[in-house]
Amino acid sequence: MFVLTIDQAASRTSPDRIPELLELLRPVRTVLPWERSVGDEAQGVLADPADVVDATLLCIRAGGWYVGIGIGGVEEPLPPSPREGRGSAFIAARTAVDRAKRTGDRAPLAVEGPDGRADVAAEAEGVLALLGRHVLGRSEAEWRILDLLQPGERGTQTAVARTLGISPQAVSKAAARAAWHEERAVRNAAARLLAWTDRQG
Repeated sequence: MFVLTIDQAASRTSPDRIPELLELLRPVRTVLPWERSVGDEAQGVLADPADVVDATLLCIRAGGWYVGIGIGGVEEPLPPSPREGRGSAFIAARTAVDRAKRTGDRAPLAVEGPDGRADVAAEAEGVLALLGRHVLGRSEAEWRILDLLQPGERGTQTAVARTLGISPQAVSKAAARAAWHEERAVRNAAARLLAWTDRQG
């Protein structure tokens, strides 16, 4: 199981953004719903590693969030709220979000897994950090294009070009600059590493 603890950066000097975060993450599937946990933090419990990747990169793109990903056990029966949850995944998520605050110029995320699987958790964190670097480096103009692209769909670049009134070549160049095609493959790699860490727990 995966627990995400997400902490707002600079919360003492900026408005409360937790409602904005909960709305951002609402489409991401959970086992226990996204909720404010304490103060400037939110938490969710997820089962699918691909959803963990989606939630993490949404937070990185939005900016101003520290993301801690904890992998491990969650005590059953599951409570109605993450705030009442117990288990090693919750402890790991707390450790991870605290470490995410110390990543410096790197994407502000961290992954903590079960004892004995720190190597795989570190690999998952490294792949997510690389993805985060690309996400952080994209311009608004690139995002306008990328948000309209559909992976694996023929003719999508032409359709996007028509929608935005630009050339297909401009769409292709933007996707290449942003490493969009590579991201699709690397997202799968990150999800597999997260799943492997979970299975070995």
